[in-house]
Amino acid sequence: MLALLWACFLVPAGAATTTLEQVLGAASPPSGVVFEIVEGDEDALSALLPRVREAIAQLRARFPDIELAVVSHGGEQFALQTRYREEYASVHEDVQALASDAVPLHVCGTHASWYGVTPEDFPAYVDVAPTGPAQIRQYQELGYELVRIRAED
Repeated sequence: MLALLWACFLVPAGAATTTLEQVLGAASPPSGVVFEIVEGDEDALSALLPRVREAIAQLRARFPDIELAVVSHGGEQFALQTRYREEYASVHEDVQALASDAVPLHVCGTHASWYGVTPEDFPAYVDVAPTGPAQIRQYQELGYELVRIRAED
């Protein structure tokens, strides 16, 4: 039962995904793109956020006015806590750069709460959503395409 509950929070039900290449190859832009990151490794954002930033640069070069967002809702989100600002300095710098470029980064408040981490444990440049999958669904309802960023890609 716990595994089923866990899966419900980690994977948006019926979430259709697309690839960055598909979005870039489209004749017209979608309403936006939401990047999903779900990894069990707290260190994952060190490698994945630079890939997200590169994807954002490609998207903005092709579609200058495209709306973008990032949702992190696995173990990697814990690196974004204020107490890890020095340990994961480059990760925090990447998220601040996203914020200054009008790209919000959301983490999963429910997942955080399972480990005793509260919204106040994250800096102001990290938005704590009630759940990561629900945040993704909200973007998809607005016409955003879902692009998953994985360590194994």
